[in-house]
Amino acid sequence: MDKEILVGFADEKTKSAFLSLKETKGAEQKLYEFLDRAFDDLKKDPFCGVKIPKKLWPKEYVKKYGIDNLWKYDLPNAWRITYTVRADQVTILSVVLEWFDHKEYERRFKY
Repeated sequence: MDKEILVGFADEKTKSAFLSLKETKGAEQKLYEFLDRAFDDLKKDPFCGVKIPKKLWPKEYVKKYGIDNLWKYDLPNAWRITYTVRADQVTILSVVLEWFDHKEYERRFKY
């Protein structure tokens, strides 16, 4: 039996932010399309991103989300998604923590 693969959000705020992008125009609409395509990719392969070494994890993620793995998915125009993967006997879930542009990504990871 194959496991069901899903994509979810770490919290309602993140989910709402994504859904609100759908109603926009211009650059924000493009970002919505990039994110939607990325979520489709994660539904096909939750491990298609780049695994981030533990020593680079923001302490905020560990404290807030209790993560034990962290991944990054690169979007066009230097945007990034960070996510963690959770699994049980029947499901693999990619949990989207946040997305941001390259400058915010560097700030979050203290590069």
